[in-house]
Amino acid sequence: MLEFFSFLALLTIAYLIWRITDQLPDLTFRLSEIQRDAAEIRRRLTDDSQAQSDSSTTSAVSSSPTPSTASSSATVDSDA
Repeated sequence: MLEFFSFLALLTIAYLIWRITDQLPDLTFRLSEIQRDAAEIRRRLTDDSQAQSDSSTTSAVSSSPTPSTASSSATVDSDA
């Protein structure tokens, strides 16, 4: 009797493994799509934060130019 239940358990495990391996390509595709979406969201967030930090840096430089900023702009003008 125990042999019969062991056989049923073995069949159940084999069936579940077969079903999992049957779905692996779809699962892999979905995981890659999730990773691509997460990377896109992360890229947008870093681009937004860099744009905000660049705009705050630019506004601070524009409001109070430093000597190094003035000399670098003079260098750019003389090159033109």
